[in-house]
Amino acid sequence: MAEQRQERADAARNRRAVLRAAERLVAEHGGDHVSLDRVAAEAGVGKGTVFRRFGSRTGLLRALLEERSLALREAIMDGPPPLGPGAPARERLTAFLDGLCGIAEANAALLTAHEQACADAKYTEPSYLFWHGHIATLVAEARPGLDADFAGFLAHALLAVFDGELVRRTASPEEPRRFTRSVTELALALLDAPAPPRIS
Repeated sequence: MAEQRQERADAARNRRAVLRAAERLVAEHGGDHVSLDRVAAEAGVGKGTVFRRFGSRTGLLRALLEERSLALREAIMDGPPPLGPGAPARERLTAFLDGLCGIAEANAALLTAHEQACADAKYTEPSYLFWHGHIATLVAEARPGLDADFAGFLAHALLAVFDGELVRRTASPEEPRRFTRSVTELALALLDAPAPPRIS
């Protein structure tokens, strides 16, 4: 039993070391310099340890980004309003976008690396599906009577702006949260726009 607990502790410690190593490499050199070999060397573990835990470079970047967004995910599910249940949909949406934009602004290089690694499976990625479902639900609640497919399309449109290069280009020393303000204004404009006519 003691040996099993030690193994679990070692595995958790190695996981943290690998994620911190990947984080440093992304921050210092960009996503192109993140490989399982380099991460293993930086973390001081064997490549097999990284592979067994994360499976691939894509899995490693996904885990790192999911770690960054875990607190936001928990807040929208079980936290107090306006992020959590209980607030009007419009308030929940702007609060959620504020949180998601904050993550993007603080992790633009990681976001770019993740986008490149997951380009072929972006719309089926678990985190993307979760965020998309949350936004689509809030849009539908804020716009009663809106076609469900169109609410889903608006959710895709909002998530499309979460591009690492766009985040970097939008931010400025004078207004570090300009990206957040721009995305919030876009979301409110979409909520206030008239529903499009059906095209037969």
